[in-house]
Amino acid sequence: MITSTSSDASLAIFDQFAAVARALGHPYRLMVLQLLGQGETAVEMLAARAGMNVANTSQHLQRLRRAGLVVSRKEGQKVLYRLADESVLSLVANLQRLAERNLAETRQLVQSYFRERDSLEPLSRRELLRRIKNRQVTVLDVRSAEEFASGHVPGAVNIPLRELRRRLKELPLSQQVVAYCRGPYCIFSYEAVAELRKHGYDALRLEDGYPEWKAAGLPVQSSVDTRKAR
Repeated sequence: MITSTSSDASLAIFDQFAAVARALGHPYRLMVLQLLGQGETAVEMLAARAGMNVANTSQHLQRLRRAGLVVSRKEGQKVLYRLADESVLSLVANLQRLAERNLAETRQLVQSYFRERDSLEPLSRRELLRRIKNRQVTVLDVRSAEEFASGHVPGAVNIPLRELRRRLKELPLSQQVVAYCRGPYCIFSYEAVAELRKHGYDALRLEDGYPEWKAAGLPVQSSVDTRKAR
């Protein structure tokens, strides 16, 4: 028999779960979580990457922090945020997959906007790692220089999307190019692959992005690592 006390306790815990769900219920907050999957970031940098002002970004971050999805610390005058743990990124990824699988509007958007730009099967993380080890590919990171410096796939070449057309000669035509950016729905990698194919490159996308690569425990490199190696 379920007593009033046990029913109240059950309702209370579901209320806490609902608080997390409510915190996720905004497109900008989901975008911020995806960006934080790349690593700890200052509020100002997050605002620039998300296309928001600092005040709005800070409000969204406070909502995410109260829900236990992100944590923060101060470094001088800067406030730095990071995901509470890697399960947050998995939660966002599961939400994305659920929406694409079960919502007709999401499937239509993916088909009309993303798949039209690249209908080929993307490369899996494990397969990319194998090809990197065998020196079979050139890996292209089309994120900003700051994002690249904080962490990237080992050996990747960084050419932000806006610079790709004028820097194409930096990429060998004789080798397959695999492009990635911030995640599976980051349009930068789709646009990069379309541009590369237009100029005769054998180009593919990585199945997701740097946050998922990092969360999977695969090797990563940063500009600090590169300096030490030299």
